[in-house]
Amino acid sequence: MSSKPYSQSCENNKTPILAVIREVFGEPVTVWEIGSGTGQHACYFAKELPHLIWQPTDVEENLPDINAWRDEAQLANLNLPLVLDVIDLVWPCDRMDAVFTANTLHIMSWQSVEILFERFQSYLNPSAQVCIYGPFNCNGSYTSESNARFDEWLKSRDPLSGIRDFEAVMALAERAGLRLLNDNPMPANNRLLVLEKLRSH
Repeated sequence: MSSKPYSQSCENNKTPILAVIREVFGEPVTVWEIGSGTGQHACYFAKELPHLIWQPTDVEENLPDINAWRDEAQLANLNLPLVLDVIDLVWPCDRMDAVFTANTLHIMSWQSVEILFERFQSYLNPSAQVCIYGPFNCNGSYTSESNARFDEWLKSRDPLSGIRDFEAVMALAERAGLRLLNDNPMPANNRLLVLEKLRSH
């Protein structure tokens, strides 16, 4: 058996995330997961939500890890992972009706976050649903001591990373033709934002 990467945070947050996305992605649809990481979320959500097709994506070097989890899971509704870097001009799809991404905005540079939302404007169908999970600052301030420590650790690894301001992210979303449907508080000072693509954009 191949050794698989393991993320404790994925295990910790998968159940509360599932409770929200079960409602958001209630109809049969292909959910594009941006930044699938280890692949743990992809396997868990595909198993728990058999009415969905789950499409994992990540940068190329992470695909073997995702495949290690996928090979063991043996789920018919879990697609092979595809290479997707948000800064790529062309994504491996025509259009998207559903997107899930967890713990990605604070890993990317702010410029990459801006590009992500620009791509959303191009690739999301009208009424597409987008779920974004992770920590956010509010009004330029940390929401907890643990988030402040986490942000310090992130910046020590990569000065371009860091916890994003909710208001700045919402400004990008609005520019991309997305409106906020729900802002769900989650354990460990995280949030799960549910956005919808407006028809007029």
